[in-house]
Amino acid sequence: MKSTKSILILLIINSFHYLSFSQNLGIENISTYRTLLDNKNVGLVVNHASRIDNTHLVDTLLALGINVSIIFSPEHGFSGSFNAGEYVKDTYYRDSIPIISLYGELKKPSVDHLKNIDILLFDIQDVGVRFYTYLSTLHYVMEACAEQGVNLLLLDRPNPYTDYVDGPVLESEYSSFVGLHPVPIIYGMTIGEYALMINGEGWLKNKQKCNLSIIKIKSYSRSKTMYFKFPPSPNLPTMNSILLYPSLCLFEGTVISVGRGTDFPFEVYGAPFLNYPFSFYPNPNFGSKKPKYNQEVCYGVDLRRNIDNDYKKLNLDFLIHAYNASPLDYKKIFFNNFFNKLAGNNKLQLQIINNLSEDSIRESWVNGIESFLLVRKKYLLYD
Repeated sequence: MKSTKSILILLIINSFHYLSFSQNLGIENISTYRTLLDNKNVGLVVNHASRIDNTHLVDTLLALGINVSIIFSPEHGFSGSFNAGEYVKDTYYRDSIPIISLYGELKKPSVDHLKNIDILLFDIQDVGVRFYTYLSTLHYVMEACAEQGVNLLLLDRPNPYTDYVDGPVLESEYSSFVGLHPVPIIYGMTIGEYALMINGEGWLKNKQKCNLSIIKIKSYSRSKTMYFKFPPSPNLPTMNSILLYPSLCLFEGTVISVGRGTDFPFEVYGAPFLNYPFSFYPNPNFGSKKPKYNQEVCYGVDLRRNIDNDYKKLNLDFLIHAYNASPLDYKKIFFNNFFNKLAGNNKLQLQIINNLSEDSIRESWVNGIESFLLVRKKYLLYD
């Protein structure tokens, strides 16, 4: 079973043909941070995408004689193979280094985990969207480091949306692991810039400050096209799915499927009760063990096409059209309790139910976005 799972992981990684731009990611600037790790007990917060070329950061550091004492992994696990929301157990790397799941019994490193650690490295590829849980893992790692006096070294990475901000700002009463902070759905920052904002805005418990250092991306510009070397999670296997994710993920709080259990998750949407010519048929697969509408024909919309990085808008048309196309009985149950956590408020649901236009809904976001842009500006590291 383990060998089969490993083969599947490799197939997914090797099938992701999109390459990043020529600038060096933080992880690749190893000459900048290697000396900070010598003669230290080092911990890592990493997953399957934490690689220099095709070599994992753990192996790179071990080959350099760095003492890697403990590894922490986010949602989807160290291997990047666990389903969304799936409980991830602790394990070991090469039967020797403990891998502590931060998406299992704990969401935050414990005192025992960090008591002998001198420095913690964080290298996780996010997608620039508020409800992607790697940001929450970053928050709790920073909080643990602040509480226990451990230095945090973040290896910076871009995402497709570092030059764009869109969506409603999260209201505090809707804070959860899919959105902890008062930011728009698309917040327009690298993960390093975001970490600086968490620190600077006092968002950690008791307004503590983490001793944070950033290894910047060399020669990075927000205007550069950004692609991914490896899929950031099992259900974002293509660049199209990543670019559609901010818009389609809102369907996760509804009765509509986003194609989990198909070969094209987050590139379609639909349900058995919709009346569209396109159809898909969810089945359990690598990315989804229990997909919505398992083995039922879903009718919906196919969004598979070449979407380039100019596709930078939180598209509400999909959501509005799906709601309006639903029969009355399904409109009554269209939204579930998860939707408001994803939206960051209860207004968006009501706006759609009350048949507001996308332009009117967007107008309600303007003041929040303008205020956030003033906060964001303080922490930007790149032009």
